[in-house]
Amino acid sequence: MSASVAMITLRPGAMTDLGAVDRVMRDAFDARFGEAWTASQVAGVLAMPGVWLTIAEADRTVAGFAMTRAVLDEAELLLLAVRPAMRRRGVGRQLLRSAMVEAGHRGVGKMHLEVRAGNEAIALYRLAGFEKIGERRNYYRGSNGKSFDAQTFQTILR
Repeated sequence: MSASVAMITLRPGAMTDLGAVDRVMRDAFDARFGEAWTASQVAGVLAMPGVWLTIAEADRTVAGFAMTRAVLDEAELLLLAVRPAMRRRGVGRQLLRSAMVEAGHRGVGKMHLEVRAGNEAIALYRLAGFEKIGERRNYYRGSNGKSFDAQTFQTILR
């Protein structure tokens, strides 16, 4: 049986969305893995040139977001998070696709991302054409001090 699909709307994000972004991160990223950013980290990066935020809304609620940075002809998906209650409804896929399309509009030819080894999102990234190109051992440190590897992926956009 499949979950009901809510109408997802994507819109550009702004500094005024940082409270909602922080709430999504707290819901989406388990502290055991050490993946979430602080609100000040998000604000600092969002203020940098070439960075954009995309907000996904469902039923007038922020369901997820993606933050991406483009420098010259390469881009990096910095963060992608979806509230657990909204997962497996296409929110992450739409956010990822939007980031890739916008990067292409900005003249980007290659996109990178990094994800914790074992994260379920890896299947989404692979379906979108990303291939693993590297690994960083013990990159993430969870709330209990345990370390987790990070995997780096890339895809060619054009």
